[in-house]
Amino acid sequence: MKPIQATRQNIYTGSPIDRVSKLRDDEAAVADALAHPDARFLPVWRGKSLLKPDADNRHEAVFLAAANLPDTENHPIALLGMHGGKPVFAVDFSEVEDPSTLLPEFLGTLVDLRGVAGLVPAEQASMLAHARGLMFWRTKHKFCGVCGAPTAPRSAGNALVCTGCGAQHFPRTDPAVIMLVVDGQSCLLGHSARFPNATMYSTLAGFVEPGESLEEAVAREVLEEAGVHVGRVVYHSSQPWPFPSSIMLGYYAEATSTEITIDPDELVDARWFTRDQLRAPEAVGISLPRVDSIARRLIEDWINAA
Repeated sequence: MKPIQATRQNIYTGSPIDRVSKLRDDEAAVADALAHPDARFLPVWRGKSLLKPDADNRHEAVFLAAANLPDTENHPIALLGMHGGKPVFAVDFSEVEDPSTLLPEFLGTLVDLRGVAGLVPAEQASMLAHARGLMFWRTKHKFCGVCGAPTAPRSAGNALVCTGCGAQHFPRTDPAVIMLVVDGQSCLLGHSARFPNATMYSTLAGFVEPGESLEEAVAREVLEEAGVHVGRVVYHSSQPWPFPSSIMLGYYAEATSTEITIDPDELVDARWFTRDQLRAPEAVGISLPRVDSIARRLIEDWINAA
């Protein structure tokens, strides 16, 4: 199996932000950034991002200026970094039941980023994903996992410290492998009951377990879900997936067996498909994964590598 190169950048990657990690613990520098006249703020509300559609139904991220920003004293805020010499922050208003009281409709609409990511400029999509992932972690770690005491923000909102035992907590990213299993001119796709529609077939995927290499995780997940053994595993690319807190690590895996035995707890069906079938998936009664996913990129790059 020849390596297949990624033909283009995955959505949610390529952020233009300089994360300025060395400045996060400089309280004076962070205060200056907050007071900067050109500081911009990306609001998040219960995982949704503030976006504004244009006449062509493209979507632009809404960066709030300090003058348009509601009182942030009681809401989590974090420095994402610098962009074009301007500080960029994320601010989470999830504790507000009615966000329209803080973010009126004329500013934009709160939407799930996954539904419009392909319609958002790539650099903005990466910044929105950054804000969403970081603020999800903040809202889910209000209490220390060691002693249960409340946590307080540190490092400009990019870390938390326990107010009881002093334990430090850092943003969590869960590694998950996602793989297209290939056998000659065919590839393996599965359908899960969890998928958004009844016709979608996608690559197999799963979380990496403790004490397991990424290649071992690929082989285990394919065997567990579809009963197929794989040999060589080749890296393709990665993609932040803050829905809620993963990094997707994409691979191609060479099948050493082809008989399928699905795990009904994971899959409803799994089949081998040829390139020609996937070039016109509707003709075989299936649909492919969403365009913002690394699964779609793995499939498309394999189809075009022939």
